Order: sequence, then C-alpha cells, then structure tokens
Amino acid sequence: MVKKPKVWIHPKGYHYLRKDGRYVRIHAKPGTQAYDAEYWKILTGRKVASRTSFKILIGSYRQSDRWTDLSPRSRKDYERVHEYLLEKVGKKDATKTRRADIIAAMEANRHRIRFANYIQQVIYVLFEHAIDLGWMDQNPAKGIRRLKTPPEKKQPHIPWPDWAVEKFRSEAHQLARLIFELGIGSVQRPDDWTRIRWNDFDGSGLRVVQQKTGRELYIPCTKLLINAVQAAPKKGLTILTKQDGTPLPYRRMAQIMRDERKRLGVEAYDLHALRYRGIHELALRGCTDDEIASYSGHTTKAMIEKYAGAARQRMLAGQAHKKRQ
Repeated sequence: MVKKPKVWIHPKGYHYLRKDGRYVRIHAKPGTQAYDAEYWKILTGRKVASRTSFKILIGSYRQSDRWTDLSPRSRKDYERVHEYLLEKVGKKDATKTRRADIIAAMEANRHRIRFANYIQQVIYVLFEHAIDLGWMDQNPAKGIRRLKTPPEKKQPHIPWPDWAVEKFRSEAHQLARLIFELGIGSVQRPDDWTRIRWNDFDGSGLRVVQQKTGRELYIPCTKLLINAVQAAPKKGLTILTKQDGTPLPYRRMAQIMRDERKRLGVEAYDLHALRYRGIHELALRGCTDDEIASYSGHTTKAMIEKYAGAARQRMLAGQAHKKRQ
C-alpha cells in the first residue's frame, strides 16, 4: 500500500506538500473539497474534477422542482444557457464564481443582448439551488444589472395597419394566409401556432396550451380564421404542416412569412406583431383588460396596456370627436 505523502505545516499555519524535492504551498482552506483538489493536483500534476462543478450543479438542478416547474418554453431558453455554461466552464468549480465573472460573460455576449441577460438570470437560479445544496452562502449573481438594448437595435413590433392587413389577406399564398389568420385570430405567441392540432379545433374555437405560461385557453375564432382553417388540407396532426405532413417548425414558419412579407412589401410588420394586431382589434371594440387577458393569456396588465394603449387612444379620440362635432 502506497502511503499518502504527509503535509508539512509551517509554524504560522501554512500547509505545504513535498513534491520533487521542493515544498509547494496549499492555499485552500484545510478540510474543504478545494483543499483536497489542490493537494492531488500538486501531487499528480493533474487537475481533479471539482465535486461542485457547473456540470454537477446543472445536473442536480435539472432534478429539482425549480426545473420541473418551468414551462416548456422557459426550459428551452434555460437549456441554451446551460449548454453555453457546460461548454465554457462545465468542469470549473461553480462555488468560486465571482460577480465579475458573470458580468464578463454577459459582456462577451453583448452582441446578443437577450441571451446575455439570460446568462445572469439562469446563473442566479443555479446559484440559488447551490445555496439549497449547502455549497454556497451567497449568490454572486444577485443584483447584477441587465444590459440595455442599444436604441439602434430595438425593433418595436408595429401593429399591422388596415391597408397591410387587407393586402396580405387578398394576395398572400394559402399557407402564409393560414399562418396570418392564426396569428391575428388566436392572439397567441407565434411559437404556439405551430403546436395547434386538428383535434384542438371544434369548428368555432381553438384549444391552446401556451408554451410560455403553461396555461390552457379556449379561443373563440374569428370567421376569417374559421374559413382559413377549414380550407387548409389535413396532412398531419397539426394544422400547420410541411408538405410531408410533419409539423411545421417555428423557423420554417418564420421564413415563409418573411418571404411573403417581402414579396408583398409589408416587411415592417413582423410575425409577433400579428398578436399585437389581434389585441389592437379587441381594444378598438372596447374590450376591458380582463376580456383581452382571457384571449391573450397575459398574466399582467402592463403588457395589455402596452399592446392596447394606442388602440384605446384612437377609440377614445374618435368618441371625443363625435361629441365635439
């Protein structure tokens, strides 16, 4: 049996390990995992994988209810950051992460602001889990400010104006028109349109399970949406499909709409703005926040006010004008 080399303790309390005829100091605190890792690294020349690495932390987190309680949409967003962390720092000791390290990672991804801010959000959640595990006492991601989107990169979703709506309805190809009507008629997020199945349509309304919130909604359809759905060929399980009948992926749907918008000269009005247009129409008909929320599935009034504000101003100004006349 090979004996484990003894550690020499300096009178001042410093720990040293004899290696190749010289003494190498161990800087970590005695009795910790970091101490053991540093000991074996000095002895063997190889870095020992940390028992508190990001890889182990992410694996543990994904077994917790913090992960299972997330909506499918949120998990998808979180997974992108998990993959990034595993690639960059998977083997590193998560407990040694400094606030400056997180800020540096965000800055390195400044060219994609949304992802950069997700790094802080996801790491914060991971470190809350690490605290639950007893690995850490404080969360270094707490209080880090989100990066601001430069004004030139902000792309507000402009509601489709009446002329653009009429042009698209009269000139768009069948599949693009179906996507268009699903967007305005259902008032849901684009990611949800691709998951609507034929058995979710009862002839007058749609059953929708929101990917982002997990909420189940019943959406009464507009006549235009009913006509578009009834005219669509039934090729597969979902209403939106590829030629072979398989579900139409979000990326392909977005590409179809980009090409069609460009062809018709309505590039300024994007896919997400169809939801904006649907809420705009509800607001113009005098719907309350609660009535709009029952359609859109929004859980806060702030977003409804953002979407419906311009329509309500237009409606109220029209009423005021009639009184003025």
